Amino acid sequence: MLKSPTNNTTFFLGRGGASIFGKNFEDELHPELKFTGAGILAMANAGPDTNGSQFFLTLGPTQWLDGKHSIFGRVSQGIGVLNRVGMVETNSQDRPIDDIKILRVNLPI
Repeated sequence: MLKSPTNNTTFFLGRGGASIFGKNFEDELHPELKFTGAGILAMANAGPDTNGSQFFLTLGPTQWLDGKHSIFGRVSQGIGVLNRVGMVETNSQDRPIDDIKILRVNLPI
């Protein structure tokens, strides 16, 4: 996990790398999907069509990300856990002092 160095409204998971689609794949942007608050799950990227395997969750509204990152999910239960993750102590590189692990995720079908 890495908090955004410029704000406390996003945190990144993993280090990125190749995905099942290869090194990079195209954005899947839908204008109706917006970064309206906490719990939005989206692809991290380095610019248009540079998606890999890294993703992030928002900790609050991040409207400046609209149209720049592919949104593919949202937290539907347990937003309090996400809020607690956003409050952990970090070092000078904005990395958590203690490791944070996601042990279980439920995906409703």
